[in-house]
Amino acid sequence: MKSLTTLIFLIAFSLSSKAQDVLPNLQLENLKGDTVALQDISKDGQLVVVSLWATWCVPCKNELDAIGEVYPDWVDETNVKLYAISVDDSRTVKRVKPLVNGKGWEFEVLLDTNGDLKRQLNAPTIPVTLLVKDNKIVFRHSGYAPGSEEELYEKIKEFSK
Repeated sequence: MKSLTTLIFLIAFSLSSKAQDVLPNLQLENLKGDTVALQDISKDGQLVVVSLWATWCVPCKNELDAIGEVYPDWVDETNVKLYAISVDDSRTVKRVKPLVNGKGWEFEVLLDTNGDLKRQLNAPTIPVTLLVKDNKIVFRHSGYAPGSEEELYEKIKEFSK
């Protein structure tokens, strides 16, 4: 039994350590229907926050609301850009645009309707927040608790130097 527990732990650890460390080469649509290449959002030293979220995920919306309140200041101070990538599927994706418009979020929203990005990033649950520079993931956080945005901002300041 002890060896089985050890084996399960090792498998879980190896799977979690295989989380992608670069942004995948994917094309996603924004809310206007334009295609955005993920490889283009973080080149030339651009620091980018990527947040995977969904309309049905309360912690996701709470995190984006909290970031939305301070985002203009973050941009002024660090030139960071935020891409909120909805993982809503074909049944719920129609709720994204009205929700974003209602919230007044001032950041780019992309759609991962097929879950390709979520799968390639090995993100079984959301919210997942990434900090990316030159297409390399330099910080990764799963879940949300009030105040998590402050930890994220400290990382943004650290990597914007």
